[in-house]
Amino acid sequence: MSAGGEHINYKELYEGVLKMNQQLLQSNQQLHQSNEALQSQLLTFQYQLQQLTKLLKGFKSERFVPSGAAPQPQKELGLIFEEAAASTQLADVQKITYTKVKKQPVAPEPQKGLPADLKRIVTVIEPIEDVHHCEKVGEEVIETLDYQPGELIVNRTIIPQYRCATENKKGTTQLVQASRPPRAIQRSIADPGLLAIIVIDKFIDALPLNRQLERFKRHGVLIPYSTIADWVRLVADAIKPLADTLLREMLRYSYWHADETGIAVLDNAKKKDTHQGYFWVYKAGNAPLIYYDYQPGRDGKRPLWILDQFKGHLQTDGYSVYTSLGNKDIIVFYCMAHARRKIFDAQTNDNARTEHVLTEMRKLYAIEQSCYEQQLNIAQIKEKRQQEAIPILQQLGEWMKKEYEQLRPKTAIAQAFAYSIKRWDGLSLYASTGNLHIDNNAVERCMRTVAVGRKNYLFCGSHEAAKRAGQLYSLLVTCKLNDVNPYDWLKDVLSQNLQEMHINKIKELLPHIWKKNRQQTITENTTA
Repeated sequence: MSAGGEHINYKELYEGVLKMNQQLLQSNQQLHQSNEALQSQLLTFQYQLQQLTKLLKGFKSERFVPSGAAPQPQKELGLIFEEAAASTQLADVQKITYTKVKKQPVAPEPQKGLPADLKRIVTVIEPIEDVHHCEKVGEEVIETLDYQPGELIVNRTIIPQYRCATENKKGTTQLVQASRPPRAIQRSIADPGLLAIIVIDKFIDALPLNRQLERFKRHGVLIPYSTIADWVRLVADAIKPLADTLLREMLRYSYWHADETGIAVLDNAKKKDTHQGYFWVYKAGNAPLIYYDYQPGRDGKRPLWILDQFKGHLQTDGYSVYTSLGNKDIIVFYCMAHARRKIFDAQTNDNARTEHVLTEMRKLYAIEQSCYEQQLNIAQIKEKRQQEAIPILQQLGEWMKKEYEQLRPKTAIAQAFAYSIKRWDGLSLYASTGNLHIDNNAVERCMRTVAVGRKNYLFCGSHEAAKRAGQLYSLLVTCKLNDVNPYDWLKDVLSQNLQEMHINKIKELLPHIWKKNRQQTITENTTA
């Protein structure tokens, strides 16, 4: 009883308090779940913001600064937008109106002869027969357009014709004339030097053909676009035997890097859009040789025609197509740089865990740098890796597995860990050898030539044109890998008659063999 004589039902009071407590617990649990969801969403937004910031700043470096080091100050994303907004005041903006006028393209008129003011180099080719007692009755004059560094020139080749009396029959004569000099592309106004610079400018220096035509126009030479495009096609067709020989040469090696990069291609089947094709790129792991194979797609059947011929170790970025090839002669392993990149990108999600992994990976790369600086041989590298790298890899792999169990699966750090854990044996394989590399950077560096080129020329005109581009990239980038001037090499190759050359002679024109033979010739001439 209460002091006022009222009866208190303690049971109902207890049940009410208990029910209220359950409601509070349930509400608290909902708030906790909502808070976790918001935190997960915040981490996702932070990760996306980091990627957006990298794109806006053009930031490509993945440099890791350990704890304790003073980081360099960087502008926040908000400051970037503030600076952009400040540079454009609304008061300064005026409304612009325009009328669209459709202008019909005007094709340049074909040029009659080469400009008279161009420098001319005259070459007279006399026949091998004795013509001292013969009558000169005429001559064949051939003018071709060539290129020397910094200027266009005209090569004027004169081939005299002689009428000589025959020895067997009295009163009869025959015409005697020297043969034309051999070239890879016959009966073209473009000489090897000009063809070489056009191809080098497009595929190495990323200068589209239409810009090259403007440069020629300033010299007074008008060349239709279709003509210069045909020249590139003829060069690619002429050196195709060399590209095929390069692939056969690469198949002698048992360690390759592999990667793919996209290229837009015009396709008649797609009226309003380009087709997305791919260069499948293979680089010999321990030799300066590379091959770009164009394929219309990125599915599993595309690399088979090449990889069915390959035996050995194949290092990739983890793309599943390579692991499903079905070739028992191929051992697929993975690139540490790709695994590191995913960890690096998850820093905003979990800085403590990413810093630990990046610190351990930094130790692995320090071991590789030490091997390079000390110029260790394969056996010494293998021994050093087994003593220093393998313990780090084993401990780091176990640590990531334990930490992964505590993470929410959809977070950036969990996905980065999952990528590495799934491929850890393949990521660690290099350390059990002395010849395999820790990452796939050797082939990725060779992708830059294609990446810069497609930003300028945008697309290939057809699937066949893309295949020819792959052959040209294969040989020209191989020149770069062997420290060979691609212009000198291509000019020399196009100065020879490749169609009638024996296969063994064609092999001698591969950039690395061509360089060796040329250096040997220079040495012999110097000593003589």
